[in-house]
Amino acid sequence: MNQDAYQLRVIQSISDVNESNWNALLSPDAGPFLRHEFLNTLEQTACVGGNTGWQVAHLLVENAQSEIVGAMPLYLKQHSYGEFVFDWAWAQAYEQNNLPYYPKALSAIPFTPVRGPRLLISSKVDKEAIQEVLVAGLKTLVTQNSLSSAHVLFPEDGELTELKKQGFMLRDSVQFHWHNQGYQDFEQFLAALTMKRRKNIRRERAEVANNELSYRHVPGALASLDDWSFFYRCYENTYREHRSSPYLTEECFQLLGGVMPEHFHLILASKDGRPIASSLLVVDQIASKAYGRYWGAIEYLPCLHFELAYYQAIEYCIKEGIQTFEGGAQGEHKMARGFLPATIQSAHWLADPGFSAAVKRFLDREHEGMAAYVDELEQHIPLKSSKVRS
Repeated sequence: MNQDAYQLRVIQSISDVNESNWNALLSPDAGPFLRHEFLNTLEQTACVGGNTGWQVAHLLVENAQSEIVGAMPLYLKQHSYGEFVFDWAWAQAYEQNNLPYYPKALSAIPFTPVRGPRLLISSKVDKEAIQEVLVAGLKTLVTQNSLSSAHVLFPEDGELTELKKQGFMLRDSVQFHWHNQGYQDFEQFLAALTMKRRKNIRRERAEVANNELSYRHVPGALASLDDWSFFYRCYENTYREHRSSPYLTEECFQLLGGVMPEHFHLILASKDGRPIASSLLVVDQIASKAYGRYWGAIEYLPCLHFELAYYQAIEYCIKEGIQTFEGGAQGEHKMARGFLPATIQSAHWLADPGFSAAVKRFLDREHEGMAAYVDELEQHIPLKSSKVRS
């Protein structure tokens, strides 16, 4: 391949690229989080960029005619918040050796632990060739700018192959996903579970039902400003209860609801006609997936979290024929609610050979531990028969 036929360019705002040109790099099932509208809204509302520690540095590949044929969502990070792959110990090791770990290069969807393409490539060019250019370009950016490392979080399997070929080390993470086995209703889903899990869910739902709540499912296209404002109040309260600050602003949600409403679904719970809690799903009808993103409440009720964030969402997926519901990062407790463990991977490249070797040894040990952990989880699968797993 003649790499000289392509030019690499770093942009400091995705608005430097035409929306249609960026989205043309996405396959139909790439999902909503990589769309220009989504990433641009994060930048427009200052959820990334500025003093957030997420410096925008998207990497572009252009051909001789200055046409964009490849791209990588990329940020220079001054911390490790909002990533869901934890490398604080690596940063501490660098600090103890008087070496800077930050800034680092990170290809990921901010605040979103969802697998998907990270090497975006036009259908008109050789995919493997542009993958090679993008990964090599990422490494060059790290070395030329004296960065510590490059990290690609939750890429697709085909991308992992190229990343590994170019010296990236793979790291395992475990998430919990719900799979639709053609259920006609929630009762049929319950019938597929072991008796213990079935009884547990019925008990939790009955406890919530005693409060005589009502639920309203609101497609993004029908959500009002008041709906989004109440949702944000709940979302913000969740962070406050954990003595933290929310990553996203109310303006961000309002704008997202306006530019890509077909990808959002709000669920609101009311008591005595007064809304008390809400949850948000991001929906990808093409890939037949729903992603549980955020939930919150302004009044505590036992088991309301499970009802609103899981059971109402599962009912929605069954009704809409959605095949997979990803409930977010971590959370073994999701298995008791019908979710199954899924191992996904990230890729990491450290410029310093000594630290790279040390991290490799760590990841080898961690990989063995994660495999044992998943084996243990498999002993507690909530389904009566593993044959129906997807």
